Amino acid sequence: MKGNWPALAGLMLVVGVGLAPSAWGWGCTGHQVVAVLAEEHLNPHARDMVAQILAAGPIDPALRRFCGANTLDAFADSSTWADDQRSIQPDTAGWHFIDIPRGAAKGDIAPYCPPSTSCITRAIEDQLAILRNINASAQARADALRYVIHFFGDLHQPLHATSNNDLGGNCVPVTFFGAAPQEKNVAKESYAPNLHGVWDTDMVERFAHGQTPQQFANELGIRFKAQIPAWLRERIDVVSWAWASHQLAEDSVYGALPRKVAIETPVEVSACSDDQHISTRMLNLNEQIGADYHASAEGVIQEQLTKAGIRLAAALNALWQ
Repeated sequence: MKGNWPALAGLMLVVGVGLAPSAWGWGCTGHQVVAVLAEEHLNPHARDMVAQILAAGPIDPALRRFCGANTLDAFADSSTWADDQRSIQPDTAGWHFIDIPRGAAKGDIAPYCPPSTSCITRAIEDQLAILRNINASAQARADALRYVIHFFGDLHQPLHATSNNDLGGNCVPVTFFGAAPQEKNVAKESYAPNLHGVWDTDMVERFAHGQTPQQFANELGIRFKAQIPAWLRERIDVVSWAWASHQLAEDSVYGALPRKVAIETPVEVSACSDDQHISTRMLNLNEQIGADYHASAEGVIQEQLTKAGIRLAAALNALWQ
């Protein structure tokens, strides 16, 4: 199954390898916040290295950037590049997530990371290996760094590490603060708002209150000041972090929904019309997401964004001590 990302209101949900650059893990703000937090915790050598690498292999100016022009530096701007790059390299779509079925027992992650599509844990390891290779081309190392910046964010979005035959929650229509789901693609039975989109973007933007990524990152840095030193010292373990995100999806995403969502028997799906019209079945649950659900999710999302940034810094610091 390919658990991809939601198209936001007015944009088509695209699944499989045909993902559009309009679909985001954590949205523009979330990914940029992760990068800002990471950059603030880089050691001097790592800071110099990432600046040199990004300058030596710049982003193609012809690439369409969904998040548009911004005033962020090259490191933070790179945080959303991987989603844009998917439009011209669709074979990278599977690198952004890992479909661990709901109810799976923690153990070997390999069965959920098929060689044909790869997955986020393997993609991070592969891109870190390119960064370590001083013989790799300047462009290859710059692109690898951009992938790593982005994938650390995606890894900490719980719905990028779970599957319920619903494309990572894309096939779970929800009413979000009174905005009822509207069908965006009749053939594929896709709707917005949906559970993935709400976690990726809608709730983040709602509690960001219009702050810039830098302002939001500053707020998170203060809130989690006591925990950050321990997160910086953690062993780099993307597999364990994937399992932790998977568990958060169970406990804090599906588990907190007003209407219980049953665990599906895993089957291959490529659209929300599959698995006996899963999105239509989920639509009939009439999930209502409002203040209570938002309040329970806010702390989880803010902690995951912060962990992603701090762990990204730790990984890059380990490369360039």
